[in-house]
Amino acid sequence: MTTADPYVTDLQPLAPDAEGPGGELLRAVQGKMGMLPNMYRGMAVIPGLLATYLDGYNRFRVESGFTPAEQEVVFLAISRFHGCHYCMAAHSFVADAMSKVPPDITDALRAGRPLPDPKLEALRAFTHHMVESRGTPGRAETAAFHAAGYSDRHILAIILAIATKTMSNFTNHLFDTEVDAAFAHRTWQAAA
Repeated sequence: MTTADPYVTDLQPLAPDAEGPGGELLRAVQGKMGMLPNMYRGMAVIPGLLATYLDGYNRFRVESGFTPAEQEVVFLAISRFHGCHYCMAAHSFVADAMSKVPPDITDALRAGRPLPDPKLEALRAFTHHMVESRGTPGRAETAAFHAAGYSDRHILAIILAIATKTMSNFTNHLFDTEVDAAFAHRTWQAAA
């Protein structure tokens, strides 16, 4: 559900040369990545928001037990549910270029269609259910998730991803974050 007339903050995203903890975080990210995603500049207004996001995101990548392709399915399912234009573009790019997700999977995620891979579709459906149900999965949905080969440990990892993506998705809504040039070819718009 999106708001018909969304509020956009008049706060200014931080520049990487900003003084203090927010600027320090931005410079560290830029040094590590070789670029500074626009999203991070908005999050750095509250350094704890960016630091918490970065920690959760990195821990999900390392500790989730999901393959890189499965991780993108989770992130894209959450971001699509929240209607985040920025994260849909960014994670579509990561899915294509880094996680090697087959294009038919990424395109189905972006369009809201069932995935052609049954295991990935079970993951997408369960992740969507977890967001939609606010973390109270039903027994039938959980049984289908387990039948696809996933465990309760994976459910906890999805909770971490939801927390992390909620921070980024909501920040991007508030700032109406401009999609970086690197991701622009995967720009996405929520259906009206």
